Amino acid sequence: MLVSMDAEELAARWRDRLDSWAIPHEILAQAPVDPWSHSPERFGTRTDRALAEPDDGPTMTRLAEALPEKGTLLDVGSGPGASSLPLHARIGHLYAVDTSGPMLEGLAARAEKLGVPVTTIEGRWPDVADQVPQADAAVAAHVVYNVPDLADFLLALDARTQGRVVLELPHRHPMSWMTPLWQHFHGVDRPVRPIAEDCVALAAALGFNVQVEEREAPLERFTSLEELAASAVRRVCLDPSRTEEVARTAAELGMWPVPRDRWVTIWWE
Repeated sequence: MLVSMDAEELAARWRDRLDSWAIPHEILAQAPVDPWSHSPERFGTRTDRALAEPDDGPTMTRLAEALPEKGTLLDVGSGPGASSLPLHARIGHLYAVDTSGPMLEGLAARAEKLGVPVTTIEGRWPDVADQVPQADAAVAAHVVYNVPDLADFLLALDARTQGRVVLELPHRHPMSWMTPLWQHFHGVDRPVRPIAEDCVALAAALGFNVQVEEREAPLERFTSLEELAASAVRRVCLDPSRTEEVARTAAELGMWPVPRDRWVTIWWE
């Protein structure tokens, strides 16, 4: 149950704004592949880079200072572990939740090599929250834009955490960078909201003593125009045969190089 009418209104607003990102049915019906899918390989590469080049940004800093030596860590929307495994030396047990089995398999394999005891739970949070014990700290990185019922998500995350909860998300929706391509190929304008401030406002309305830090993303979104086009052609529901056309169009529209995101870290005890 939400703790105030303000929280209820903010939660409904978040849900409605996220719903506005739905792809028009007639476009989605013609998509060759699922435009919302994620590549375990691409995410695995990011995790390996995070392990090789530890990040000293606010998310890792706030998580590390809150996690006791050999403490328990809950990672919701874990992927292959980019936001938890870099703390492997401090983790006594990792509970990793994700909707993707292949992502969790990648995390488990890396955790084994690092000597981190891990329990993986495949499913959607908070539906599977009762399958994990209370943890010393929790992290949910780059997942909230996939969560329509954000209030329930945050409340369950807080309830399963004895200490600090840390969220990380881009300032704007992670698909915002493709707005010019949607307009060019489909004549469709993409939404502007929700943004990180909407998440902050909801968390505060739920009664959490929210702290916020922001920085430039430490990684480029893509390493080449070709990589951009290969991703965009799927996200914009086009046939892969049009990848070169998408690359040319992105260059003509001034979309390359893609500006780095602003990443926002939200945390509370």
